[in-house]
Amino acid sequence: MAITHRQLFLDHLAKTSDAPLALEIEKAEHIYLYDDQGKSYMDLISGIAVSNVGHRHPKVISAIKNQLDAYMHLMVYGEYIQSPQVKLAAALVKSTQSSRLNQVYFTNSGTEAVEGAMKLAKRYTGRTEIISCFQAYHGATQGALSLAGDENFKNSFRPLLPDIRHIRHGNVVDLAQITHKTAAIVIEIVGGESGVRLASKSYFQALKQRCQETGCLLIIDEIQTGFGRTGTFWAFQAMDIEPDILLSAKGMGGGMPIGAFIAPEEIMQSLTVRPVLGHITTFGGHPVSCAASLATLETIFEEHLLDDVEKKSQLFKDLLIHPSIKEVRGIGLMLAVEMDSFQTVKAVIDTCIEQGLITDWFLFCDYSIRIAPPLVITEDEIKIACNILLQAIQLVTTKN
Repeated sequence: MAITHRQLFLDHLAKTSDAPLALEIEKAEHIYLYDDQGKSYMDLISGIAVSNVGHRHPKVISAIKNQLDAYMHLMVYGEYIQSPQVKLAAALVKSTQSSRLNQVYFTNSGTEAVEGAMKLAKRYTGRTEIISCFQAYHGATQGALSLAGDENFKNSFRPLLPDIRHIRHGNVVDLAQITHKTAAIVIEIVGGESGVRLASKSYFQALKQRCQETGCLLIIDEIQTGFGRTGTFWAFQAMDIEPDILLSAKGMGGGMPIGAFIAPEEIMQSLTVRPVLGHITTFGGHPVSCAASLATLETIFEEHLLDDVEKKSQLFKDLLIHPSIKEVRGIGLMLAVEMDSFQTVKAVIDTCIEQGLITDWFLFCDYSIRIAPPLVITEDEIKIACNILLQAIQLVTTKN
């Protein structure tokens, strides 16, 4: 008897938890996943904010195939002129609408973008202190994990980086903790794993002013929010500020692995001397991933996917009304549905999966349900998704 894929998964794939979903997916298209029995699942979380243009968008697939016919890996990042890299870099710079953010360093992931940005900030400023927010998540490597604002995820891996401090997201009083000793603050415009927490435009303008007063670099983590998730291509664009370093990944690749940190040339060149090769990667900026990313970026603009994000967001908010829903908060297609407990949330999520709808909770807010569908989701699909979610909530809360 042949060993099943499920058995191979259980026997040989390293686990991240003791209760993986273990759905065996054989195909994906648009906003749907299909398992080995042919059952369809509506992906309401985009593989955790990755598939912004949907699964296997035709333009992304075409770009990947065309690049495969030309070349794949040629050399470690930064040595050869490769058209997918330079075209994508130029398009990213243009997308920021900034005169300062003019150089891109490609990585394999968001975590690596965070790591590169931390090194860049310390190298450029000559300082060591970095500030991040409580209940923030910026990655799982030791440097990025040092920034995490939740001790439960960190304690088992100490010692981590020294000189890390935390402040409250959106709290103006805490900005006084940014001093002339601070190399950088790493912050999300929208707190992701804290459960989609918003801060005001005035807060971010005060933050930018404090950074300028102290010489601290402002690193904005748009690994979840970038590429249109909040209704503008970059979330910072709605705050009338500019970062000194911008981080991207997740939705950037159209399903392919890629990340980047973007900064002014005067800052970025710090990594080229004393020592040379101050930051280096073998596979960062892989040409196939870059081709997919450029196609993703172009698709968002060519198909005007940003135009309806707020309308779709409001439809979710209008439809998700139930006595057991405490709040639906968020911006664009980055929403959180707050319930009374993790037990309720987990039961609702499991029931939704049974009914063909995939959702999730948040690392630091497990009493809220994550909604982050592909931007291509239609209004009819939103209505279907909300109906399934409401039925699941009704079923679970009636049992309780």
